[in-house]
Amino acid sequence: MDATAVLAAYDRQMREGARAEGPGVRIERTGAVVRLVSEPGGWNAVLWSGLDETDAPRAIEEQIAHFTGLGQEFEWKLYGHDRPRDLGDRLTAAGFRAEEEETVMVAETADVAQDAEPPAGVRVVRATDEAGVELVVRVHEEVFGRDGSRLRRQLLTQLADDPGTVLAVVALAGDEPVSAARLEIVPGTEFAGLWGGGTVTRWRGRGVYRTLVAHRTRAAAAHGCRYLQVDASDMSRPVLERLGFRALTTTTPYLYGA
Repeated sequence: MDATAVLAAYDRQMREGARAEGPGVRIERTGAVVRLVSEPGGWNAVLWSGLDETDAPRAIEEQIAHFTGLGQEFEWKLYGHDRPRDLGDRLTAAGFRAEEEETVMVAETADVAQDAEPPAGVRVVRATDEAGVELVVRVHEEVFGRDGSRLRRQLLTQLADDPGTVLAVVALAGDEPVSAARLEIVPGTEFAGLWGGGTVTRWRGRGVYRTLVAHRTRAAAAHGCRYLQVDASDMSRPVLERLGFRALTTTTPYLYGA
């Protein structure tokens, strides 16, 4: 895999060429900025920017003014190769708060093992209704320590309005949800995103996470997706590297108003 070429394709298809996903969401392009704007309570973000030292200050001010005018919190999703080089410092100085850095990792779908099986006593099921979504949210809240209300709304909306673009899966030990993850298909691109993968502490190290990657990889291959992309934490990065994923860049959420 040519990492430089894949990163350029990712920027072009997934960031600069981003498309609105689902109702109540729109993509806006203004100057050298591409932003996602949602209805109140949804996720809002700057997805891409093509800035330099000269126009960065004004662009930052404009995005702050736009989202605060809507009464919305938002995230500037900053990537390690974005310019200018000190954009993160500029965002911090403007009142943004940086969260934990993650690594953008990509693999060719055909190169990722698709035959991993769950450990004994564990089964993988799809979340296709409200009850299934609740299981996903339970794992999310336990693993990440964050309220799952936004995830619940997002999944229920996607499953109702555009089910072909999302696959949510849960690993169950008996009736207990022990791991969960999502696959998001992005029509018109070569990429599918692996999101929200997490396993509760007492079940880590047993191959459950790897099983959910394989399960979603099979689904992505069935949809003809060439690449799988993950924003990986330090915990999941070693597992993904063993599965054939390569690091392309980093990404850091800079939050404003949160």
